[in-house]
Amino acid sequence: MKVGLIRHFKVTKGYPASFVSSEELMKWVEEYDASDVEENIIDLQDTRWKGCYSSDLSRARVTAESVYEGEISYLEELREIRLSPLFKSKRKLPLLLHLTFIRLAWWFNHRSQPESKREIKERISDVVDRIIREGEDVLIVGHGGIMMYMRKELRKRGFTGPSFRRPSNGTLYVYQDRTR
Repeated sequence: MKVGLIRHFKVTKGYPASFVSSEELMKWVEEYDASDVEENIIDLQDTRWKGCYSSDLSRARVTAESVYEGEISYLEELREIRLSPLFKSKRKLPLLLHLTFIRLAWWFNHRSQPESKREIKERISDVVDRIIREGEDVLIVGHGGIMMYMRKELRKRGFTGPSFRRPSNGTLYVYQDRTR
């Protein structure tokens, strides 16, 4: 059994100004979620993929529809990790500082974050359970943060495949089940 992970195509929406308020940051996140993508050709490595799961966000949907011709299952569970500013402020801070605060808050399960690490791991584990039960070669189109947790969950279950620190947009990463 093979699982192919694909991060959505590159988003055309650029980064916000270097200094932003928490409100401006969240507005940018909304615009990013609705942004168009720059399509590219993805090498599917001569595998006959029997199924495809995708995040239901538009950038992942466009990517999935570009690479897979059959029926695609769109799952909210494959959405990117939702983040929220640690505190609401009209004061403009450097974007990097906002992102650092948010990541630290998420890492330490701060109440400001909509989802905990445990919840993310559970939703990814549930998706992997479903895929393994079906037992067919399948593509999963998602987002960078989710792909990192998906890779860890697949490896925990005996799959082998490439490592990455930050997955590239529009690139296929194949994991093979070595336990069966």
